[in-house]
Amino acid sequence: MLKGLSLVELAKKIEANRELKRDFIAPTDKMKMEVQDDNTVVLSLQRQGTFPLLPLAHEQVAARLDIPRKYYDRMRADAPALLATNVNTWFKRNPEKRMVRTLAGDTRAFLSNRYNRIENEEIAEVALPILHQIPDVKIVSSEVTDRRLYIQAVAPRLQGEVKKGDVVQAGVVISNSEVGAGAVSVARMNYRLVCLNGMILPDKFRAYHTGRQIEDTEALWKDDTRRADDRAILLKVRDMVQACVDAAEFAKTLDRMRGLTDKVIKGDPADSIEVLCQKVGANEKEKGGILRALIEGGDLSAWGMINAVTAQAHTSKDYDRAVELESAGGQLLELPASDWKRIL
Repeated sequence: MLKGLSLVELAKKIEANRELKRDFIAPTDKMKMEVQDDNTVVLSLQRQGTFPLLPLAHEQVAARLDIPRKYYDRMRADAPALLATNVNTWFKRNPEKRMVRTLAGDTRAFLSNRYNRIENEEIAEVALPILHQIPDVKIVSSEVTDRRLYIQAVAPRLQGEVKKGDVVQAGVVISNSEVGAGAVSVARMNYRLVCLNGMILPDKFRAYHTGRQIEDTEALWKDDTRRADDRAILLKVRDMVQACVDAAEFAKTLDRMRGLTDKVIKGDPADSIEVLCQKVGANEKEKGGILRALIEGGDLSAWGMINAVTAQAHTSKDYDRAVELESAGGQLLELPASDWKRIL
């Protein structure tokens, strides 16, 4: 698990971003992709200005226009004028209204005009007071990336041993994306004290950013119905945060972990890691790290393999990827016995 930001730093970043956000609804036949003198690619909105595109916005433009990513990225790097010509042609050929989300003057997202904006500050304002009602709660990691907000907390009083000396604590992960990179979600987490690995279980609650169609920028900011819908989602977030630190649920998870400690690798560990990495979508570098962690950990059980996967979150330089690796551990915990038999 990457440390990320302190709570004070998180609050400052969320508040700073709040002041830098501007959103627009615009028809694609009234917007243009342009290339500036320094080869910066910008999105020009009629009457609103020009906004350089961040990487996620480029991904979303490519996906919406059905331009293969490899070709899109090649044009962006080697022939930005050709990229602009391609994009502008399809903007006009298939006109539609899109929501353009900007931050500090940059295009951070290119979304449907049905996208329901649930802001990070709204999530934090609801979740943090509930977390602080949990006895001895500890925020172990938090971050705001270009794609998502994450708040990871543990409840130290709710803990147990998977095996002698191997203690895990119950926790919760709250996440949100303001840019179309994921839903609002609340998930259970298990925090392993011996190595400070986090394991994120499948979502307890997930709410997608889908709302009513919004026709123009003025309506975007006068959408009272959206605020009422958001309130219902935020109340659900509050309830689910409390449900994630339920003693009975934690006991069931602890039993599942214990059941994996006596399922051991029967053949070559490298072969087992190969199958495991296909299951979790690990790249070559991560595969090497998982095998190394497994060997160094000296635990050739299914439980040891899960911890070898979640350990990679410590080494990732990308917070989003670190959380994906923690989630991969949770998915492995839920694997049926037949899949584990194949891996082992």
